Amino acid sequence: MSPNPLNDLGSSLGDYLREQRQSARLSLRQLSELAGVSNPYLSQIERGLKRPSAEILQQLAKGLQVSAESLYVKAGILDEEAVTERPRNDVRRAIADDPALSARQKATLLDVYDSFVGDRDPKPATRASTKTTKKTPTTSQQPTGR
Repeated sequence: MSPNPLNDLGSSLGDYLREQRQSARLSLRQLSELAGVSNPYLSQIERGLKRPSAEILQQLAKGLQVSAESLYVKAGILDEEAVTERPRNDVRRAIADDPALSARQKATLLDVYDSFVGDRDPKPATRASTKTTKKTPTTSQQPTGR
């Protein structure tokens, strides 16, 4: 039997917290003050001896200036796939569910959103018919007014 029953937790969450703290150039004492967590308790978390609550992880995330979700994933509270997929689905759903937007506005917003994050959706979004756009002369082709 292992002397540390939370061995897996310590090797992932504790090591991750230590790396984040060290990269932020914070001592245990400094992070404990920033996060409002006692110094001995923080030390025990880093060594894998204690399993912090979601609230404590949120306080540590604030002190380290990292996302709380990343700590939740390391602690096994959240599934990594759910965290990475959620924002895209939430944005698309929010646009689709907004009653203040017309169908054309929704399609335009989805086009803009896809241009930023990449259209990774296997099924293409319904879009208004594509019109041929008029070519605008470039700066070198425009007559000067001087």
